[in-house]
Amino acid sequence: MLIEINPYNIDKRLLKQVVDVLRNGGIIIYPTDSVYAMGCDLKNRRALEKLAKLKGIKLCQANFSIICYDLSNISEYTKNFDRSIFKLLKHNLPGPFTFILNATNEIPKLFDSNKKTIGIRVPDHDLIREIVKELGNPIVTTSIHDEDEILEYTTDPYQIYEKYDGKVDLIIDGGFGNLYASTVVDCTEDEPIIIREGIGELQ
Repeated sequence: MLIEINPYNIDKRLLKQVVDVLRNGGIIIYPTDSVYAMGCDLKNRRALEKLAKLKGIKLCQANFSIICYDLSNISEYTKNFDRSIFKLLKHNLPGPFTFILNATNEIPKLFDSNKKTIGIRVPDHDLIREIVKELGNPIVTTSIHDEDEILEYTTDPYQIYEKYDGKVDLIIDGGFGNLYASTVVDCTEDEPIIIREGIGELQ
C-alpha cells in the first residue's frame, strides 16, 4: 500500500493509519532527512524478525539503529555518557546523523543478541518524528539501499513502491528523498569518531 503524506501539513488521520500498521507488526518505508528507510516498532519482536529477514540476515546479526522523537527517553536504551557527548548530540539533533552509543541491557534483549552498542537517530524530518511520537516508543530503522551504493530508485517513492510492494506493509510517499545517507559518528570511546561521511556536517 502506498499513501501520500505531506510532511509540511501532516494529515492526522493518515498518521494514525501508519501507527496502526506499526502496532500490528507491520514494516513501513518512509522518508527521512537523508535517504528513504524501512522500519518497524521496536517493541514488536515479530516485526523485528520480519525486518531482519527482509534484509537477508538473522535478527541477532542485525545492525539496525533506532529513531527517537528527541533525546528525552534515550536513557532507556543507552548507557550514561559524559556531558561533552550530550552537548554534541544536542547541538546536531534533530539532523542527518546516526550516533553510535553504548547500549543498555534492554538492547540485547530486544535483538536477541550480545549487541553492546546502538545507533540513535533523531531525523530533522517532522513526519517520521511525529510517527514515533504517536507510536510512543522508538522505531527500528535501516536504509533501503544496499550497503555499498545508493541507487537513484531509492529517492523516488513510486520506484520504491514498484520494488517493495508486497514485501512491506506500507510505503509513505513524502516526496523525493535524498541521495546521501546520514553521517555516522561513533561515540563509544573517549573522542567521537566519524566512521561514515554522509549528508550531515558535524557542528
